[in-house]
Amino acid sequence: MTYPVLIIGGGLAGLTTGIELSRAGIRVLLIERKNYPHHKVCGEYISNEVRPYLIKLGLDPAIMGAAEINSFRFTSPKGHILDSPLQMGGFGISRYQFDDHLYQLAQASGVEFLLNTTVSDVHWIEDHFIVQTATGDEFKVEVVIGAYGKRTRLDRELKRDFMQQTSPYMGVKYHIRYEFPKDTIALHNFKNGYCGISAIEEDKYCMCYLTERSNVKKYGSIPEMERHVLAQNPHIYNILREAEFLYESPEVINEVSFAPKKAVVNHVLMTGDAAGLITPLCGNGMAMAIHGGWLAAQEIIDYFSGHRNRRQLEKGYTRHWKKQFSNRLWVGRNVQRMFGNETLSEFALHFFGLLPPLLRLVIRSTHGKPFHV
Repeated sequence: MTYPVLIIGGGLAGLTTGIELSRAGIRVLLIERKNYPHHKVCGEYISNEVRPYLIKLGLDPAIMGAAEINSFRFTSPKGHILDSPLQMGGFGISRYQFDDHLYQLAQASGVEFLLNTTVSDVHWIEDHFIVQTATGDEFKVEVVIGAYGKRTRLDRELKRDFMQQTSPYMGVKYHIRYEFPKDTIALHNFKNGYCGISAIEEDKYCMCYLTERSNVKKYGSIPEMERHVLAQNPHIYNILREAEFLYESPEVINEVSFAPKKAVVNHVLMTGDAAGLITPLCGNGMAMAIHGGWLAAQEIIDYFSGHRNRRQLEKGYTRHWKKQFSNRLWVGRNVQRMFGNETLSEFALHFFGLLPPLLRLVIRSTHGKPFHV
């Protein structure tokens, strides 16, 4: 079969791109390896930079029951606390619910879906792509968008640079019920990692942490690692002891890489985490994915309108993506070095406590400005 556009991955970036393209009259096929709704490892906090856009798109966070968040708490491994206002603020909503709302909106907008399907190969042949799935389907496509998340086998097939190095990081997520301020997102540090907690819909909280896989290997299991490592921070200890955990087992992802990535690889336009993953402590990856999906769609719409050739499409998208996100990713990678390290995180807490404007500057540097379309 032939399609003008094929999107690999149905997360925030892929769904946003699909909605924009379909509403512009461009036929789109989106291939997603799971069904909707489903859980994902994610901090589940979205900054208000994308709120005006989402409301215009037809998704009002308030109507969806999202938790309003306007305060940030940072704790060191020893339990010291630093609080700061979130100038822009944001909201918390689960990927289970939010992705499903976007999926339904995409269906209503005309996006065609192939679910429970994995893309196995993407071949560039002269002026088009041949996209193959693990189930034997084959598609001839003019424009392909990679919106498949942090890391897949397809990255290896495309010989992406960051796949040449192993990453020590793994992410773990739970949904819990716990007594904690609904308007606050907290970042709790522990040895070789950090744990975020913030409210989502239905009086639930997302608890998501990043750590090194060596910690699990040392203690033999995730529960034992949590008891011996995470619980050394008294705030995490209280969560593990008092919270009601709503999953039988956590969502887990391995080999999380924050290495720089390219926005275009072998003519495939990458967006969302596939284009660049911001460190979780900055808590803004969801907003970046939505904004990135919109950016990709605008460039592609110009291409099909005859205002761009393929070279201009790829160069224009790369330029605009870097302008919007490269500085945020750089700040995130450098700030991350202070966290997960017991000595440096204690120092950072006291340092930012003495200079609150500097902390607000760091937070502002990892967030974009509200964008209206």
